[in-house]
Amino acid sequence: MTTPIILGIANNRLEIGLALCFGAFWCSPSDVSGSLKHKQIGILFSALLVVVISFIAGYLDISNYLLFPILGVLTFCIAFISIYGFRASLISFSGLLALVLSFAHTLENLEVYQYALLIGTGGLWYLVLSSLWFYINPKAQTKETLNETFFLTADFLDTRRQLIGEQPNRESLQTQLMTLQSELTEHHETLREILISSRKSSGKSNYHSRRLLVFIQLVELLETAIANPVNYTKMDTFFEVHPEFKTDFQKLISEFSRQLRAIAQNMSKSKQFPSNSMLSEAFKTLETDILKLKNENHAEDYEYYLMLQNFLDYQKKQFEKLKKIKWLLGNPELTSDDFIKNEKLKRFIVSQDYNPKLLLRNLSFRSTIFKHSLRLAVAVMLGYGIGLFFDFQNPYWIILTIIVIMRPSYGLTKTRSKDRIIGTLIGAALASGLVFLISNPYVYGALGVLSLVIAFSMVQKNYKASATFITLSVIFIYAILQPDVLKVIQFRVLDTMIGATISFLAMRWLLPAWSFMEIGDNIKDSLKANTAFFKSISTYYKTKGNIPTSLKVNRKEAFLQTSNLSSAFQRMAQEPESKQNHIDDIYELVVINHSFLASLASLSTYIQNHRTTEASEDFKLISDRINDNLDKVCVHLKHMNFEGPTNSSTFKSEPFTFPANFINNDGILQTESERTHKEAHLISEQLYWLFSLSEKMLKLTYKFNV
Repeated sequence: MTTPIILGIANNRLEIGLALCFGAFWCSPSDVSGSLKHKQIGILFSALLVVVISFIAGYLDISNYLLFPILGVLTFCIAFISIYGFRASLISFSGLLALVLSFAHTLENLEVYQYALLIGTGGLWYLVLSSLWFYINPKAQTKETLNETFFLTADFLDTRRQLIGEQPNRESLQTQLMTLQSELTEHHETLREILISSRKSSGKSNYHSRRLLVFIQLVELLETAIANPVNYTKMDTFFEVHPEFKTDFQKLISEFSRQLRAIAQNMSKSKQFPSNSMLSEAFKTLETDILKLKNENHAEDYEYYLMLQNFLDYQKKQFEKLKKIKWLLGNPELTSDDFIKNEKLKRFIVSQDYNPKLLLRNLSFRSTIFKHSLRLAVAVMLGYGIGLFFDFQNPYWIILTIIVIMRPSYGLTKTRSKDRIIGTLIGAALASGLVFLISNPYVYGALGVLSLVIAFSMVQKNYKASATFITLSVIFIYAILQPDVLKVIQFRVLDTMIGATISFLAMRWLLPAWSFMEIGDNIKDSLKANTAFFKSISTYYKTKGNIPTSLKVNRKEAFLQTSNLSSAFQRMAQEPESKQNHIDDIYELVVINHSFLASLASLSTYIQNHRTTEASEDFKLISDRINDNLDKVCVHLKHMNFEGPTNSSTFKSEPFTFPANFINNDGILQTESERTHKEAHLISEQLYWLFSLSEKMLKLTYKFNV
């Protein structure tokens, strides 16, 4: 009589423990980098969602005819939450996990409402632990994200270094550069949220203010690295004749990259930062060689001399930023002048729109999230139906695989499907071997927990390896409960392959969202942001005075939208060739947008860091024409269509004669001083380059203007 009671109590405690663990586990995905407030709200919403889902799913003990539509509707509604941004997509993922795993867990000692409330309690417990950890170590998140940003900036500089001089693989380097820029922009957005939000909540603490100033230097490092004083063709021509300059500049930039990595590795140990002596020597060598070129008095070399001087100036600005970063990380006491006003900082943060009307606006086949939610709902119903029809041991494994693999983009779904299958096969093979060698359930338990920890630590970096360890974990845990472990392995592999296949086929054939149908919007956003940035630069060059905050805000938006465009093109490049409509023209538009931003960065960096002369009438005339071209491109983009054929009519641009003395060396030589020469050379080069790029964009977008 006593034994059943004891077992009942033990089982009851086990179910309570599992419910609390499930609640904490399902709320963990929304605990990503960002402000503490956003983290807490995300975890709280996750807890609320999994409670509601667990409560509803607990009462779904109904006939399969009714279960299928309810399962589909629930899946669609939960997935549709993703329209509210990245953190919302993670909350949605928590809800989907709770829905799927409710099929796996049968309650014996608890009522459904008790189980649901315990799930919520587990989520709240995770919220308390997450908040407590933040208060114990508030600097950890900032340090980690800042550290990653340093390494990415170093990689960006190193790739930029490789582009100096003629390169056989320049196109692949440009693609690599665009990818790195996209990653850097994402990290910059995360750091903005962390640093500015913490500044508003905790006040002007020295630590966060110093990190904010370091972050600003890193942003400007990126802008200056992108800046190009001339186009690559001219540089290639010169470096062929004078390869020593190419070598010297490459060594200099390589040293910048090395020092950034060294700072990242010793961020809290400023005494171990690398010395500035190597960079100082590199600058002396370059200055001496450039001066020799000038002293040769060859008129044809004077333009190259100005080009080199401007390029050297950019590197000197990088050196100043690097020295300031080292100084700030040395924990100096900041004065009131060093602090940035909150009113300015607020303009750099764009808050997520949580208006309920957004749900209604996205109930359309034009919405990627709507199509993804519908596609996922159908795939889940199909996967569960196959599992029931063939009487699989654990049919929920199929829908769990579908939920984990399926993403709104084709390329990522395809990659995850492949990695999931390969990882599962490797994990099953390893588990089969280990099961023959080990028969101790305690060892299985230890290996299961260890495998799960490793799996979660690798899920973002290497999904294939993560899938391998997840498979090992599942098999070892089931090995404790099931005597026939090989049968468990067999069904695990089969269910995973069915789930992965359904995911891929649904993504390929069911309401596909090909990138060519949407990339036009990314091109529009990028061009509009670049146009606003150019107008801010030209206005500031004409008016002078203090640097307006609007210029920096427009710069941030231009970098963000150009990175979004690069990401959209990368998704397109991963899709089937038959769906890559007009990819060559689209790639050219992407490259032009990047080149345009590089030229804008050159102008912006120069005019912010040099005393400039009054804007000439030629400058006003040319900048007005560039603005006119950009406005026309924006009009074309409103009617752009990449789905059909291109416009067969011939494009005719309005005649415009570029002022000859504006780009002629004779015009430069007539000016008064070398400082004026350098300004005239850089401004004229960049305006001519921007004008030619705007003409190319006008011609390209006209082809798709229907």
